[in-house]
Amino acid sequence: MKRASRNLLEGAATLVAGLGLWLFAGGVDLPVVTPAKVGVVMVCVGGAEVLLGLCRAARGPAGSR
Repeated sequence: MKRASRNLLEGAATLVAGLGLWLFAGGVDLPVVTPAKVGVVMVCVGGAEVLLGLCRAARGPAGSR
């Protein structure tokens, strides 16, 4: 699998999981972290990874440079 498509896939999965935590785990009380805040961080990381994958896909393969 190419790096760009792998970044897109992993970023989308992280983004969806973070969105689920952010929207549906707000009422859960854990002693160390708040799941909703972890969800926001995961959404940001997933979005950044999707953008990285899109940039890598737009640049093309590394061998053509």
